[in-house]
Amino acid sequence: MANLKEVKTRINSVISTQQITKAMKMVAAAKLRRAQDSILQMRPYAAKLGEVLANVSAGLEQDQNVYGAPREVNRVLLVVISSDRGLCGPFNSNVFKLAVEHIQKNYAAHQQAGDLQIMPVGKKSLEFFRKRGYQVIDEYAGLFSHLSFDNVRKAAEFIMKNYAEGQFDRVDLVYNTFKNVATQILTVEQYLPVKIEAGEEDMNLDYIYQPDQETLIKELIPKSLKVQFYKAILESNAAEHGARMTAMDKATENADELLRDLRLTYNQTRQAAITKEILEIVAGAEALG
Repeated sequence: MANLKEVKTRINSVISTQQITKAMKMVAAAKLRRAQDSILQMRPYAAKLGEVLANVSAGLEQDQNVYGAPREVNRVLLVVISSDRGLCGPFNSNVFKLAVEHIQKNYAAHQQAGDLQIMPVGKKSLEFFRKRGYQVIDEYAGLFSHLSFDNVRKAAEFIMKNYAEGQFDRVDLVYNTFKNVATQILTVEQYLPVKIEAGEEDMNLDYIYQPDQETLIKELIPKSLKVQFYKAILESNAAEHGARMTAMDKATENADELLRDLRLTYNQTRQAAITKEILEIVAGAEALG
């Protein structure tokens, strides 16, 4: 049986750890509230803008919209969005697993030919893919350290510029969509070319453009793409804080269970030590008698 000092040390260690997990849960809850408000406000705007983007793209000739024209897929960019820090349960490992499965299923030949690149957003994503020898574009891995539309816009502009110049023929996003505190939905989304839903190509899209069509194409489509990218970042950010809050809540509960077991062990050990001392005193007294 363990001695009292060892058990007491373990109890103190678990109490200290539990205090940390409680604090981290409170911090995650505060950050989640702000992140949840941001994504709930963004979703309706992004959804309607995405619908307009798809409709306008469907009504344009291929040579008018560089972001919507289908191409032969020779070079692929995969944007994998994770977190900067751990302690958020399977949040990061799940998105990495999905990304690897997506590559193996759809882009295995591109990877072998060296035509697949990874753009990690989040330091954990950068570490994962760099260690495994993928071609990594690391310029925007630290977006979450200064999360704002201006910073995210630069990353979206980088992707759009390289796509327009033919450096990539397909861009996919892999990330966690926020559903609620306990649930994150793994998502693979085609970012470029603009995805037109089945049936939209046959719609009568006789728009009256104000201002002219050329200005609309130049301004609306890039802005919409930036908003869609920013939405994916906000989704992952809210999902991360929800996952961390859940993980820290579970860790605190597990610490409670461990403390109960340790305190029971401590009391049993202490009782055994007292019983042993009493028996020694009785035996000594009988020997003297």
